[in-house]
Amino acid sequence: MDKKIVYSGIQPSGNLTLGNYIGALRNFPPLQEDYDCIYCIADMHAITVPQEPKVLRAHSLDILALYLAVGIDPDKSTIYIQSHVPAHVELMWLLNTMTGLGQLQRMTQFKSKAEKTNEVNAGLLNYPVLMAADILLYGTHYVPVGDDQKQHIEITRDLAERFNSRYSETFVLPEMLKAKVGGRVMSLQDPTKKMSKSDADENSFILILDQDDVIRRKFKRAVTDSEGHIAYNDQQAGVKNLLDIYSACSGRTIEDLLKDYDGKGYGVLKEDVAEAVIGEIGPIRDRFHEIRSDKAYLEEVYRQGAEKASRRATKILRKVYKKMGFTPR
Repeated sequence: MDKKIVYSGIQPSGNLTLGNYIGALRNFPPLQEDYDCIYCIADMHAITVPQEPKVLRAHSLDILALYLAVGIDPDKSTIYIQSHVPAHVELMWLLNTMTGLGQLQRMTQFKSKAEKTNEVNAGLLNYPVLMAADILLYGTHYVPVGDDQKQHIEITRDLAERFNSRYSETFVLPEMLKAKVGGRVMSLQDPTKKMSKSDADENSFILILDQDDVIRRKFKRAVTDSEGHIAYNDQQAGVKNLLDIYSACSGRTIEDLLKDYDGKGYGVLKEDVAEAVIGEIGPIRDRFHEIRSDKAYLEEVYRQGAEKASRRATKILRKVYKKMGFTPR
């Protein structure tokens, strides 16, 4: 019996955080045992904001090396760079002709980003259509994303249903695949906000590639509260975030941790959380540097990945062209 298809992509727009790791990256390797997994380095999504060419190239290889470092196997999964498969932008254009302008303008992420710039480019507006094309090109059944991406899955399903209704059954309607644990990691300086590498305060986030001493320093400075005791509730958001991170990196339950830290201070908790994080991402960081230095291997992986992805994407794209009435090539 054929495995269900899982599709996911990460933008090469800078170093990834502990939140990216817990919420997404570390969940990828186990999926490839039960699903037919396709993992994309979404470089075409990254250019909705200006990119320095040499930096974009470097970050694309960084994401590829991280995929491999966390345990994604190119023999079990398809790993490729988005721009190496032209079918993505071809399908995007076709889907653009079926997408309402109002629907795109109502997208929460578009409105949020548009407020922060004086000039909105068309790429930012059409970003969800490219994402829909990414997903639909491969007959994707599941997309592992958080609730903040729910709108993007909804518009992808809308476009699939619209096409299927107009031209006959062609696209699979994808569903969200949520992580079982550790889906959301908050800022160490403002635990009401999601951890983000774009935060102006570098102490608010842990990068996957941070050195051990940097990780310890950032956790030591993490915001807690004046309550003075360790509890798991929304009123003590900073402590709650530390416990969530500790649980995600140690595999221990929150209940178990609360018993252990009954009567102990915040300083002890911060030290132990830091060590748990180092134990989790330290080996990945070291493996990353080993892989990243082997450019020949990385090139082999992304070229083979592009070939595999192109073969799959072309099959669906040809059906789309035919059903829409284009002359066969």
